[in-house]
Amino acid sequence: MAGKYLSSIPEIHRRRLLGLGAALTAPALLGIGAPRAVAAPASEPPAGLRSGRSTGRGGGLEELSVTELRDRLASGKLTSVELTTFYLKRIAELNHKGPGLHAVIETNPDALKLAAKRDAERRAGKVRGVLHGIPLLVKDNLATADRMHSTNGMRALLGVRPSKDATAVARLRAAGAIPLAKGNLTSLVSASSGYSQRGGQTRNPYKLDRSPNGSSAGPAAATAAGLCAAAIGTETIGSILGPAGSNGIVGIRPTTGLTSRSGMFPGARSFDTVGPLCRTVADAALLLGVLTGVDPTDPATADSKGHFHRDYTPYLKPGGLRGARIGLPRAVFTGYSAHADAVAEQAVKVLEEAGAVVVDNADIPTAERMMTDLDAAFLVQITEMKHDVEEYLARTPGDHPRSLAELIAYNEAHASTELEYFAQDTLRVLADFPGKPTDPEYKEAVATVRRVARDEGVDAALRKDRLDALMMPTGAPAWKTDLINGDPAIMGSAIAVGYAGYPAISVPAGYVHGLPVGVTFAGTAWSEPQLIRFASAFEQAHPVWRAPSFTAASPGL
Repeated sequence: MAGKYLSSIPEIHRRRLLGLGAALTAPALLGIGAPRAVAAPASEPPAGLRSGRSTGRGGGLEELSVTELRDRLASGKLTSVELTTFYLKRIAELNHKGPGLHAVIETNPDALKLAAKRDAERRAGKVRGVLHGIPLLVKDNLATADRMHSTNGMRALLGVRPSKDATAVARLRAAGAIPLAKGNLTSLVSASSGYSQRGGQTRNPYKLDRSPNGSSAGPAAATAAGLCAAAIGTETIGSILGPAGSNGIVGIRPTTGLTSRSGMFPGARSFDTVGPLCRTVADAALLLGVLTGVDPTDPATADSKGHFHRDYTPYLKPGGLRGARIGLPRAVFTGYSAHADAVAEQAVKVLEEAGAVVVDNADIPTAERMMTDLDAAFLVQITEMKHDVEEYLARTPGDHPRSLAELIAYNEAHASTELEYFAQDTLRVLADFPGKPTDPEYKEAVATVRRVARDEGVDAALRKDRLDALMMPTGAPAWKTDLINGDPAIMGSAIAVGYAGYPAISVPAGYVHGLPVGVTFAGTAWSEPQLIRFASAFEQAHPVWRAPSFTAASPGL
């Protein structure tokens, strides 16, 4: 029955529902709405605001790493109240005013109170963990049981009142972090990366008319712009990797099951994961260790037993690329952007000079199939999201729509604001889908996707040439934001690791006309330690990062 229903869905909606050719966004992977026939034009971005900072690290607090901030807090040179005040002021100056980044949906009204408490604890000799007193931004699809809202970017969910923090947020708090704010994202009714009804359109801090990419757009843009020390994002297919590449920061897509998704607005349980977005690999390694561990409320994390680490920083080893065998898969993952290819070729030289053996044309055998044969992945995605979103809406406390049908009705009743740019055809497709996770055809589709992406895909490529990891461009330079037509067809590194549920890390690798371009290191399940080692060594050998310029306009690329 489900298969018959799927065959009736037009190809454009199938691709938007799956996310292919759109931006491979996380919760919006299934929520990309068709553009409305009539839509108000996007407003012109404000005049550019130059940062006034030199390239490279060493500027103000906004450029310091989490490790550097920890040292200042520990030495007494900085307090958590001072640091939190700095970020809140910077958000006020850059998020809605100035360049109008729209990376932050709301700030935590209790942030300064929490910061004062952390300072008092430190003075008393109590340090909760490795993030004590560090303000971090959390994506708006992760529950926080505080005075902030948890809405997945939708006004319809302003009444959601989670009974407890998402597990990822709870672990951040336990490590002493301060939830500073909620990050903007791509909502369920959006065809433009980083656009939500509550937060508006997130802007790329390097070029304001360019897309921030992916669903974790707000956390990535905020981290790049120094609105927070670091951020936590989520990924289904590409929603950490894409924004990291387009915003010139580091993003880790952990193995699905390494970090808990409990308390996350669901995307697709077979692919979903929670991971860090940071300015350095060292920061990302630090945050990843805080997030890992078995969580009884997320059964997928049981598989991580014996594989997860509480501390990934020991893998930040100098010379970490010496002797490593790194494969460059060209089929599908290169050739779509001359700019991205040029950055990747330079990255190959860096790898070789750092002592790695680079194996060219280390293609993933099933890459083309994963890009073109969408049926199994589409069935997995739509079945899981239909079931899990309905369950999430029904069980989450608060006064809000309790089903997809009620969510659709709310949007229709408030069409002038909720459907200003995009219709909700894909939400309707999702609501009408008859399939269930108990259906045999769904279970067969899950097995097919795993086989094609894992054993016949990423693992086959690694086995063939005895590789330690794969390296490829994260994506092309960011495209121009278009709230009328939505995102164009986008290619990137995320599809194979996303379907496989495997880890990957995107690292800044170069700039094209001022726009960041990253490269992705990817591997088999639970290979985060060696991917961090490779990425860190690459970052040290090729330190290209520069502060964003907040340029208002850019030439056509």
